[in-house]
Amino acid sequence: MARPSKPKLSTTSIADAALKLVDAHGEFTLPLLAKELSVSASSLYNHVQGKAEIIELMRGRAMAQIQLPNLQQVTWQEAVEAIATEYWTSYSEHPRLIPLLTSHTVRDSTTLRVYDALAEAFALAGFDPKRRLQAITIIDSFVLGSALDAAAPEVVWESGPESSHYFKEALEADLADSNRSRVTFELGLSMLLESLAQQSSAGTFKAGK
Repeated sequence: MARPSKPKLSTTSIADAALKLVDAHGEFTLPLLAKELSVSASSLYNHVQGKAEIIELMRGRAMAQIQLPNLQQVTWQEAVEAIATEYWTSYSEHPRLIPLLTSHTVRDSTTLRVYDALAEAFALAGFDPKRRLQAITIIDSFVLGSALDAAAPEVVWESGPESSHYFKEALEADLADSNRSRVTFELGLSMLLESLAQQSSAGTFKAGK
């Protein structure tokens, strides 16, 4: 009887295996990845050029979950809110991937389509090119930071003897619950969108302002 053939190695299987390692350990190496896939390290190089490319593949796997809104059917604020929320949902499932991503230039086409949609949304809001990129960066930074927060322990802060009354009072407001990260993400996003909308209406996100 013939032996069952090994699963065919592909960029998708490589990215999925690497993402599994990162989720578990916060990092991966090519030898460990090869072991996870039951192949030789040299076999990986038949499909990818190295670690940097694998990180981009993982970025693409995470961003592939994002469904983009139809910008002809929603307001720019609704579009940005929908994109940011899906973006947060995706990365809150893989928070340990975020530190790896921030040291690599974004080249993945699946990811770039998300930034294309954000750029179009902010263009519809009247933001000039420079301010448009700044707005994208603001949303990007907020979403990634919030996704990292989703991996925080249930009790994030523990007051000490020198903690102020104001801080202790805030801690006693029962923030330690399973929905804390989601609730605070939604609140922060709402505040950001409100601020961006006000600046757009006032023309302060246009050149020379």
